[in-house]
Amino acid sequence: MAIDRDLVSVRSTRSTPLVFGSGAAIGVLGGMIGLGGAEFRLPLLIGLFGFAALSAVILNKAMSLVVVLVALPARLVAVPASEVAAHWPVAANLLAGSLLGAWAGASWAVRMRGSTLYKVLAGLMVLMAVALLVTHTTTLETLALPLWAQVPSGVVAGFGIGVVAAIMGVAGGELLIPTIVLLFAVDIKTAGSLSLLVSLPTMLVAFARYSRDGSFAVLGANLRFTAIMAAGSIAGAVLGGLLLGVFSDLVLIPVLALILLVSAVKLARHA
Repeated sequence: MAIDRDLVSVRSTRSTPLVFGSGAAIGVLGGMIGLGGAEFRLPLLIGLFGFAALSAVILNKAMSLVVVLVALPARLVAVPASEVAAHWPVAANLLAGSLLGAWAGASWAVRMRGSTLYKVLAGLMVLMAVALLVTHTTTLETLALPLWAQVPSGVVAGFGIGVVAAIMGVAGGELLIPTIVLLFAVDIKTAGSLSLLVSLPTMLVAFARYSRDGSFAVLGANLRFTAIMAAGSIAGAVLGGLLLGVFSDLVLIPVLALILLVSAVKLARHA
C-alpha cells in the first residue's frame, strides 16, 4: 500500500494541470446532464493516475462529498427550500435504508480482495450506464404504490443505493433521482434537490466507515491531489451547467453510457 501511495503522490505532484484538467473534464460531463460525474472520475483515478481500487474509491468519495457540499446551496436556490422541506418524509424514508446501506457497502469494500473489488466496480458501472440511459431517454412514470408498500420499498431502495454509493465512492444521484420520481411521484427538478439531501448524510456515514480502515491513509497522503481534482470538478460542473441543453440528450447520453461501459470493461480486465 505504501508503495502505491508513494507512486501516485509522485505522479500527481508533477502533473497539476493534468489533475485539475481531468477533474474539470469530469465536472463538465456531469454538469451537462445535471449530475456530479463521480462515476466517470473513478475509472480515471484507477486507469490514468494508478490508484488501487479501494484507494480510488476513498478518494472519489472525498471529492464527491466536496462537490455535493458546494452544489447543495446552489440547488436550494434553484428549488425553494420550502418546496424541498414539504417532501421531508421522502428523504427520511430513503435515509432509513441508505444510511445502513452506506455502512454495509463500505464495510464490504474494505474486506474485498482487490481483484474482486475491480469486478464489482465494473458491474456497478454497467448499472450506472443503464440508469443513465433509462433516466434520460425515457419518461419516468410513478408506480403509484399504496403507502404500506411505498415505505418498505423506499427503505429497500435506499439500502441498495447506499451500498452502491459507498462501494463506488459516488453521491448516488443517478439512482436516487429516478427512485424518488418512480416511488414518490416527485417532479424531477425537486427530486434532484432531495437526492442531494439524501446523498450528503449517506456519504458521511460511508466516509466514517472508511476512516476506520488503514486504507483511509491514502487520503492524507494525497490531500493536494484531492483538492486540485475536486477544484477542477467544481469548475467543470459550473461550465457543464452552462452548457446544459447545448448538446442533444439523444447524442450525449449514449456517448456517456458508452464511456461507462468501456470503463467497466477496462476495470474488469484490470482485475
